[in-house]
Amino acid sequence: GEKWAVPLAGPANRQGRMVADNIFGKTLRSYRGTYGTSVVRSFELYAACVGMNEKMLMSKKLPYSCVHIHPGSHAGYYPGAKQVHLKLIFDPKDGRIFGAQAVGEDGVEKRIDVIATAMQGGMKVEDLAELELCYAPPVGSAKDVVNMAGMAAQNIVEGLVTQVEWKQLESLAHENETVILDVRNPGEIKRTGKIAENALEIPLNDLRNHLDEIPKDKHLVVSCMSGQRAYYACRILQQHGFEHVDNLGGAYMTFHEVHPSAV
Repeated sequence: GEKWAVPLAGPANRQGRMVADNIFGKTLRSYRGTYGTSVVRSFELYAACVGMNEKMLMSKKLPYSCVHIHPGSHAGYYPGAKQVHLKLIFDPKDGRIFGAQAVGEDGVEKRIDVIATAMQGGMKVEDLAELELCYAPPVGSAKDVVNMAGMAAQNIVEGLVTQVEWKQLESLAHENETVILDVRNPGEIKRTGKIAENALEIPLNDLRNHLDEIPKDKHLVVSCMSGQRAYYACRILQQHGFEHVDNLGGAYMTFHEVHPSAV
């Protein structure tokens, strides 16, 4: 591990206990380091994080990938669910977890706590997908936010799908060799807006009937509202001989937060 200034009360308290134990001759302990697990509240929003972020990874020249998910804090059919926006950062080769960040009104810190525990236990994204966590409609979903993040990351590690980051879309949308495929329903697009002015819009349920309208010699970037349907679309296209297909990381929901209008 490297030196990292993390002024947090939790690590400071544990270090104090360790020092006292060592001074008084109890079993000698050495500090295991910190993962920077933290949370802050701003009015109704909570923001929490653990581990390294993209800026840190880029400065270390470490290869990484991200998944962005936007599920509810608990089962949608139970009243009061709030959206959780979570980013999981990981090694695309072996699934090692580098860090995570989350923002929302409810259930944010407990998801980061789970990921922090997984990181300290040496778990990988495939393990997040398999975690058995508390579920009841008022407090969670049968597939928890952490499970969903792990599953999305696992799909990348196992080579089931490749992706481009949402921040790349603005430039890709203006490349002649790239086609943006939006698989949302027409009503969604009308209500929330286009992702790109020149996007090819084919709902997922109709995709198999319109494959001949999609160019096979172009780079396809597939998007939906949050990423799940785009993943399904990528798999369908790959199975029908489309070779250069990427899912848009974060999908429309992430991209739209930064770019309110179509590119």
